[in-house]
Amino acid sequence: MSELLKNIDARTRLAGTNKLEILLFTLGQDSRTGRRETFGINVFKVREVLRKPEITAAPEMPPSVEGMVSLRGSLVPVVDLAKYARVATETPREVMIMTEYNGHIQGFLVEAVDTILRLDWSQMRVPPEMLTANLGGLVTAVTELADHRLVMMLDVEKVLAETTNIDDEYMFKDIKPVEAENATVFFADDSSVARSQIQRTLDAMKVPYNGAVNGRQAWDELDRVANYAISHGRNVRDSVALVLTDVEMPEMDGYILTKKIKTDPRFAGVPVIMHSSLSGMSNQHLGRSVGVDEYVAKFEPHRLAETLARMLRRNPDKAAA
Repeated sequence: MSELLKNIDARTRLAGTNKLEILLFTLGQDSRTGRRETFGINVFKVREVLRKPEITAAPEMPPSVEGMVSLRGSLVPVVDLAKYARVATETPREVMIMTEYNGHIQGFLVEAVDTILRLDWSQMRVPPEMLTANLGGLVTAVTELADHRLVMMLDVEKVLAETTNIDDEYMFKDIKPVEAENATVFFADDSSVARSQIQRTLDAMKVPYNGAVNGRQAWDELDRVANYAISHGRNVRDSVALVLTDVEMPEMDGYILTKKIKTDPRFAGVPVIMHSSLSGMSNQHLGRSVGVDEYVAKFEPHRLAETLARMLRRNPDKAAA
């Protein structure tokens, strides 16, 4: 299985081209539907794939957390994705996908891994509301394979938030308000958990905001706002003081969105902050190459608030501490 992830570093070249590679996997046949669905995770978040190791159970864990494993000196929590996604299956999950994102390492138990699929973000579609409701908001994007199978991209940030303590209320304490009249922040993220954390951070800062669920929707809205502002003789920055964007999003990723903003004279002077779980240096360098002004890892609301406040203060017409 390690052959699937060979030369993964070379795949960083895909970033910034609106392309991605996803590792396909299954969770087992659902006894309620008789179907075996195919899921996907971005290869950038995968460290390795291995046979299920011996797992040590721990008390007071969430129901889907099987326990911990010791790997190379680190204790790693292990999540049974079938249990988490409420897939009713008796199929053994004997494969573990080791993931790393948001500065956390965790293992996902799955039935089997299939292959690595390369595709364009434009092929990834926002899932219908019925699908997201049935899976508890766990699916962020869907694509169709050549054999007509549907692949569902899992919101692994949601899994992380709900199986650890990184979404506790204390994370938002002591975030200071920023006086920012008419300084609206626009954000784009396909993860419901990430959008919630952004909103809670901005609410604590007392900063107005608008948002979108992917890069395409964000660009369409920004284009509309810019055209409206210009047609009424206003500066675009009066409507959009700052843009906060995720990297991984269906239809258009954060690199392409940033490049479109930074090459459009209507948005001159509007800073872009990249807010991503892909916090590796290669991703940060790629963000800088398309014009990103700052890079902030997800699930760090105080750092996000500090960065937003500093960027807003750079424009004295928009905000003052």
